[in-house]
Amino acid sequence: MRNWPAARRFMKTNKTEITAWLVCAGLIAAVGPGSAQTNAETTTTVASAEKSFPKIQFAGTEFDFGKLKAGESVKHNFIFTNTGTAVLEITDVRPSCGCTTAGGYDRQVAPGKTGSIPLQFNSTGFNGELAKVVNVFCNDPTQSNVMLRIKGVVWKPIEITPATVVFNVSSESEARETRTVRIVSNLEQPVELSEPECTNRAFRAELKTLQAGKEFELHLTAVPPFDSSPLIAVVTLKTSAPEMPVIPVGAYLVVQHAVTVSPEQIRVPAGPLAGGMSLTVTVRNNRTNALALSDASINLPGGTVRLQELQPGKLFSLVVSLPTGFQLKPEAPVEVSVKSNHAKYPVIKVPVLGPLPSRLPPAIGR
Repeated sequence: MRNWPAARRFMKTNKTEITAWLVCAGLIAAVGPGSAQTNAETTTTVASAEKSFPKIQFAGTEFDFGKLKAGESVKHNFIFTNTGTAVLEITDVRPSCGCTTAGGYDRQVAPGKTGSIPLQFNSTGFNGELAKVVNVFCNDPTQSNVMLRIKGVVWKPIEITPATVVFNVSSESEARETRTVRIVSNLEQPVELSEPECTNRAFRAELKTLQAGKEFELHLTAVPPFDSSPLIAVVTLKTSAPEMPVIPVGAYLVVQHAVTVSPEQIRVPAGPLAGGMSLTVTVRNNRTNALALSDASINLPGGTVRLQELQPGKLFSLVVSLPTGFQLKPEAPVEVSVKSNHAKYPVIKVPVLGPLPSRLPPAIGR
């Protein structure tokens, strides 16, 4: 400690600077006249700054509606309080699903006041337990996004699965196609069902009881020949339940041709073509047996057709090239053709036509 006297002289000379440094470092409290008042004012200023913002406080962020019949709606008001010291602004209320909507909510709430966010949930199309989320955005710096939840159980007096049956059949099929619809009652009392009635003779409906008064099966059958598409029908069953007096079941049948061509027509500009034109036609085989195509051609001088087999026996493409200067002439129709091993479609033809009219001609008498 040979330099201790020199250190003492330095500390005495620079006492003010050292004291200020220690105060700033928090190692000692400020001393001297007026220091207590200065500290109090500083504390008050900091505390005031900490409270000068809005704060949102919800009475509850979750609402359980319990058990709701499918198709019914439920409403609930979420109440919140501004516990801050500045005006609270609700900038947006954003439901996560279209089934939930927000009503007219309070957008500005003064300090100490309460506001509400009314929400409505529509249960149409739902079944079973569910939870829906709604995001609330505000100017509270501590929680600018608050998540509200609506939950509960949606139930159907009588469940129909599926509510609509779809048939995809081949035009060559001679076999009946059958689909099964499951009908289950969630009611306490037994339910009786009448014999099914159908609006289209192309379908046959048969009701089978699995558990008396509780569980059933509806067997819906599409009967050939399948000549036209689509076929639409509604099967109805009357019930003994006041909650659901009639059960409707939809039936939709699409006939798929053995061979499909896309597009069925080639559309070209009015012409003459300045630089030629290339187009592609797709031929698809929808049956089990393999399809074979050959001798692709176009009845146009200078035009060419290139046949490609994309999937053996199933998918083909016809790449059609039209020459420069080509222009359709009414007296010389143009078509693309290709031979096939299918008895019903020995030659597949695709006409080449001009552009579609820009608008329909005026009706007669106008």
